[in-house]
Amino acid sequence: MPVTDPIADMLTRIRNANAALHEEVEVPYSRIKWEIAKILKEEGYIKGCFWSPKGKKKPPIKIFLAYGPNKERVIHGIERISKPGIRKYAGAREIPKTLGGLGITIVSTSAGVMTDKECRRRNLGGELICAVW
Repeated sequence: MPVTDPIADMLTRIRNANAALHEEVEVPYSRIKWEIAKILKEEGYIKGCFWSPKGKKKPPIKIFLAYGPNKERVIHGIERISKPGIRKYAGAREIPKTLGGLGITIVSTSAGVMTDKECRRRNLGGELICAVW
């Protein structure tokens, strides 16, 4: 069955794997999902992500989840903001701060996918993809 919202599917897979304390999770490849995974790695929410283009068929993205020394979860929450039925856009000054700046909001802009802090620094607005804390 085709997925109507692939980004929400990716976030749900991460959320479920995190709740079950899995070490890694696989998600089908797309460019925007790869960009989101790279941002999660840069911000320290995951240990790493791996994708290797082989041939015509795109292999899945492997996401390695991060945990604290006593198996404390690094990702406490992850939720989709803009959905296919209700798109949410914001200007650079209107992008919400997740948990007062303790979390991040991932935004798709004309200059690529980036965090809310980067959007404010570059004075760019765009579609609010998800919030992670």
